[in-house]
Amino acid sequence: MLALGQTATITRQFSPEDLRGFAALTGFNAKEFTHLPEPLQAALFSYLLGVELPGRGTNYLKQEMDFLKPVPADETVTARLEITQLRPEKHLCDLATTLTNAAGEVLVTGRALVYVKDVENAF
Repeated sequence: MLALGQTATITRQFSPEDLRGFAALTGFNAKEFTHLPEPLQAALFSYLLGVELPGRGTNYLKQEMDFLKPVPADETVTARLEITQLRPEKHLCDLATTLTNAAGEVLVTGRALVYVKDVENAF
C-alpha cells in the first residue's frame, strides 16, 4: 500500500568494472570517467521506481533532475525517493528524488511523476 511520506533508498558505489561496462554500452572511453556519468546517477532512481517504490508495473511519465555538483567516480552515493502526492483516481504518484554522498551533501535533486498500473494493490 502506498502512502504519503513513504521512502525507498539504495546506496551504491560504482566499480571500475561498472564504468567500463557503461562505456562499452555507450561508446564512451571509460578512462574519461573521473566523475560518475549522470545517466548512471539517474539509473539509481529508475531502479528504485521499478523495483522498490512504487515497484513492478510503474511507468515513468516525467522526470526532472538538477545535477548540483559533479560526483567523483569512486564516491558512495545514496539515492532516495519520497512519495509527495498520490492521485489514485488517475493512477499517479509524485515523488521527490535526491542523491547524496556519504557526508550527506545533496548532489542531485528532482522529482518524478509515475503511472502505477496496479492501482488496486498500490493505493
